[in-house]
Amino acid sequence: MNEQANTPALAVNDKVPQVVFKTRVRDESVGGDNPFVWKDVTTEEIFDGRRVAIFSLPGAFTPTCSSTHLPGFESKYDELRAKGVDEVYCISVNDAFSMFQWAKQLQVQKVQ
Repeated sequence: MNEQANTPALAVNDKVPQVVFKTRVRDESVGGDNPFVWKDVTTEEIFDGRRVAIFSLPGAFTPTCSSTHLPGFESKYDELRAKGVDEVYCISVNDAFSMFQWAKQLQVQKVQ
């Protein structure tokens, strides 16, 4: 039990709670230097029928997260896929803009 949130912890093979994520997606019809739009995406759309690994971080651009956490999952991505994981997701308290720039700086290609 997660005492702070007063919710049970998830275990392997549990379904994630229904949540709506605010995401930024490229939309070339927008044009200009910032061709992105906001899109609501549900946990069901992302995770339903898939086996995923989700890890969280204290924050983008922090020393340990930048040198160890995210690069570690990126380097082990193919091993996780070989074990039946469909996708690997990183979550943090940061906004979508910060996470995008951080992943770009670290040259992350596989972890979502």
